[in-house]
Amino acid sequence: MVDLVRRHGEQRTEVPDIAAIPPHAFFAISALIHYLGPAFAVLLFAQVPVLGVAWLRIAAAAVVFAIWRRPWRSLSAWSGAERRTLIALGIVLGVMNACFYLAIARLPLGTVGAIEFLGPIALAAIGVRGWRNALALLLAIIGVAALTDIRIAGEPIGFVFAFANCALFALYIVLGHRIARSRGNPVDRLGMAMLVALLTATPLGFVDATVAFSRPELLLAGIGVGVCSSVIPYVCDQLAMARLPRATFALLLALLPAFAALIGFVVLRQSPYPIEIAGIALIVAAVAVHQENQQSTTDCRLQNAL
Repeated sequence: MVDLVRRHGEQRTEVPDIAAIPPHAFFAISALIHYLGPAFAVLLFAQVPVLGVAWLRIAAAAVVFAIWRRPWRSLSAWSGAERRTLIALGIVLGVMNACFYLAIARLPLGTVGAIEFLGPIALAAIGVRGWRNALALLLAIIGVAALTDIRIAGEPIGFVFAFANCALFALYIVLGHRIARSRGNPVDRLGMAMLVALLTATPLGFVDATVAFSRPELLLAGIGVGVCSSVIPYVCDQLAMARLPRATFALLLALLPAFAALIGFVVLRQSPYPIEIAGIALIVAAVAVHQENQQSTTDCRLQNAL
């Protein structure tokens, strides 16, 4: 191993280390942090308007990607179709994040998390093959229904934003999976899409975000939310999407309501009811029953992802 490091350097030896990590591990990290950031964002709502918090999240992520990846360097190598996909993904990310924050400002995090899954569950249904996967899908639907029904409370307009976020999240999966499987570096493409997302979100939330510009502690909190909500999870999503079929990734998203309920309990003190615990158990059982396609899902583009 030492000789291998000397001959090929650190960058070459990182590849097998990344490839050795199961894609499900990347998904678990993404799912956990996916709601950890928004949970802290809820705590900012008392001092920064909702759309201002959403803008801070996207802006922080865009700056991180710009400094880390400088994604525009490979722009000339992308085809017209690839550029259109990136623009579409960026617009979806910008509007989706705004809708998500507008929803969690009015509804419990667990409710928004459950509704968010209803779109992706359709994607999972499209890819169902065999009785085990059909059973997994059924268990996931029942589990999400249990989590959703117990939390029907809050402002009606919150559900409008929650369902809009649900539809946009499904589009994020489709477009994100497309760039994860395309040629080139998927993280660079994600970084470019995040810059488009910043342009999309600026008219919506920049003015509200200026409240934080004179408060260093609020600005730092907003940056933390951006890193936790849009950098780490989205990069992990790309690493998982590159190696998992879209239907498998969509079914794994059944875990999101469970993670939302967990984070809501730990951070926001939103205690789960017994039926919610039962719903979480059904979702975990669905993931355990699910069986992936036997074909290889390893994507060579993972070698350049980091």
